[in-house]
Amino acid sequence: MSHRVLDVRYLLCPLPVIRTQDTVAACMPGDTLEVRATDPGALHDIPAWCRVHGHSVISAGREGGEVRVTLRVGDA
Repeated sequence: MSHRVLDVRYLLCPLPVIRTQDTVAACMPGDTLEVRATDPGALHDIPAWCRVHGHSVISAGREGGEVRVTLRVGDA
C-alpha cells in the first residue's frame, strides 16, 4: 500500500474532484491519498464523491487556509 499527496491548491470546482478522481484511478485498493486544496467546496465535494464511489474518508478538515482530505481507496 502506498500514500500519495495530491496538490490541487488554487484550482476551483470542479477541478479538485476531477484531479482526485484521476489520481484514485491510478491507485490500488487500500492506498491512501491526501488531497490539499484551497477551494472551500472541496471539504464537502471530495467526501461526497468518496461516498458515491466506495472510498473511505479518513480525515477531512481545514489547516490554515487549506482544506485537507485524506481518503482510503476502496475496491470500487
